[in-house]
Amino acid sequence: MSQVQTVTTCPECNGRLEAGEETFCNDCGLVVAEDYLDRGPEWRSFGEEGENRERTGAPLTRARHDRGLSTEIGRSKDLSSRKRRQLARMRRQHNRARIASKADRNRVYAFTEIRRLVSSLELPQSIRDQACVLFESAQSADLLRGRSLEGFAAASVYAVCRTAAVSRTVGEIAAVARASEAELKAAYDALNRELGLPTGPIDPAEYIGRFASELDVSSAIEARSREFVTDGRTRGLINGRNPSGFAATCLYAAAIEAGRDLTQREAAAVAGVTPVTLRTAYYDLIED
Repeated sequence: MSQVQTVTTCPECNGRLEAGEETFCNDCGLVVAEDYLDRGPEWRSFGEEGENRERTGAPLTRARHDRGLSTEIGRSKDLSSRKRRQLARMRRQHNRARIASKADRNRVYAFTEIRRLVSSLELPQSIRDQACVLFESAQSADLLRGRSLEGFAAASVYAVCRTAAVSRTVGEIAAVARASEAELKAAYDALNRELGLPTGPIDPAEYIGRFASELDVSSAIEARSREFVTDGRTRGLINGRNPSGFAATCLYAAAIEAGRDLTQREAAAVAGVTPVTLRTAYYDLIED
């Protein structure tokens, strides 16, 4: 069994010893001991500039079909063309081998689409992970048969936004999704019906802050619009109405009250509704 010697001189010639993976004599070359222990740092950094040091591998993630446990064959420009071609073949075969079934392939595609949607909509990673879990639940419940993967990916993001009280409309998600609005709604209806999602009516107040920023109105107008939302909720005006459209109506009413030059078309555009819809809600809101 190999061991590390504590002597400092060569037992043969009394020369100077140098320690590394092997302890050897600089004068005669005699190998005194072998030490295969890695004396380097046991941490790795998966962030930038050496931050977030970890003693283990990359963290597990629900946004990958294999939880991020599979090996990734990296790329390097400091190789010969022959070696790069060999690694490219190995990478292709490895990617085929790590996707064992059609269900795994569907998850890979859908999770990639979910990550793209979350990035485009600037949503937090918690929404991404929950959407991937929801898609996996839909797949386990056999809800994907005959429906588009893109529609279920978009519907999963929308459903998680609804349950997490994150204000995103169907139109906003459909605008960046690879599925139509009809496919998104059909998939969301299936999720809601079969999985019993804990979704309730959306509060129009959730849209006020974002719409106020897009319309570039003052904080006083934003605060007044929230008062209009509270008044509309008390009078039952939000029942049966598009919550984003009613939020835009309250902002429009607050802007008109403050003398701000805001058109109905501008206010309706941020909510994705028609000026007629906004006008009807506005007349109901300002009635005594």
